Parts: sequence; C-alpha cells; structure tokens
Amino acid sequence: MGKHRAVFLDRDGTINEEVQYLSRVEDFRLIPGVPYALQRLKDAGFLLVVVTNQSGIGRGLYDEAALHAIHDKMHEELSSFGITIEACYFCPHHPEHAVGDYRVDCSCRKPLPGMLQQAALDLDIDLSGSYMIGDKLGDIEAGLNAGCTSLMVQTGYGAADSARLPEGVLAYPGLQEAVEAIYEREGKGKRPGR
Repeated sequence: MGKHRAVFLDRDGTINEEVQYLSRVEDFRLIPGVPYALQRLKDAGFLLVVVTNQSGIGRGLYDEAALHAIHDKMHEELSSFGITIEACYFCPHHPEHAVGDYRVDCSCRKPLPGMLQQAALDLDIDLSGSYMIGDKLGDIEAGLNAGCTSLMVQTGYGAADSARLPEGVLAYPGLQEAVEAIYEREGKGKRPGR
C-alpha cells in the first residue's frame, strides 16, 4: 500500500472546457473555479494526477507533441495560481479506430485502471485512499476499477452520463462541489471564509 493519497482527474471537461479532440494550445481554457478547487485538494494533502484518454493521437488527428504542448499550457496556467500537478498520464490508444501501433487493446484506456495503477507505482499512491473525478462514465469506472472512490462532475459530458452512474457514485455540478464533497467525506468541513 502506498503512502500518498491522490486525486486523479480527467482533463477534458473536468479541468478544462470540453473541446472534442483538443489539439491546439489556443483552444485550452480552464473551467472557471478549477484553480480554487485544485488548491483545496492540495491544502488537504492530496497529490494531483491527471489521467486522460487521448485517442485523437491514435486516430491521427494530432500527435504527442501537440498533447505535450497542451499539457505545458495547463501546467503554466495552474502554476500561476501556485498549483502543481504531480504527473499527467495519457492513453493514445483505441482498439478499433486508431491506426498503426495505436490500434491495440491496452490496459491504460479508461475505463480500465492502467493509468491509475501506473501512477500508484510511480508515485507511491494508496489507491484505496484516493479519489477519481471525471465527467464521463469511463472515468468513474476507471476509478472504481482501481479501488478509488469516484465522483462525477456534470461539466463536459457529465450531464449526459450522470443518469447511468453506478450505485453509490454521486454527480456534482462542477469540480468545486466535488471537492467540497471530498472535504465532507474526509471530515475536514469547509475552510473558513467559504
């Protein structure tokens, strides 16, 4: 069992505004309130880890360099708020719609837990004490499959997927509300002034 606890976060529709197959840095926009919510998680002692399916790479819509440029932009914007993301994991594969080496049944594509499990090994994370937050059913299932507690946000695709949630998983309007739910679950209550 790892010694750190983490909050795993989907990227598109959870941290940044949903853009189908986001491939251009200039289209990356943080969802309002996300920096504050991420700071609350950091204040509670969680590592922040992004886990994102990026089948657009496998489909040939953009390359890994474009993805890394977008992640650099995300890190830059969040660091201006004093927030550090410990690591970003991505799955470029798709079992049917990808080309070449990217067309594969992998263990990293959500809802499978491969990215979370790899992060747990790399960063010494206790998955059973960690959380997964995302806007798609696959995000929620990946967290559950890894042994985490999952929460859905209704930003991005969450509004449509929230009707199909597994029993015991709740949906929240956005990341700030999901973070408040984590605080309540952890018995931390709300921070003064909030």
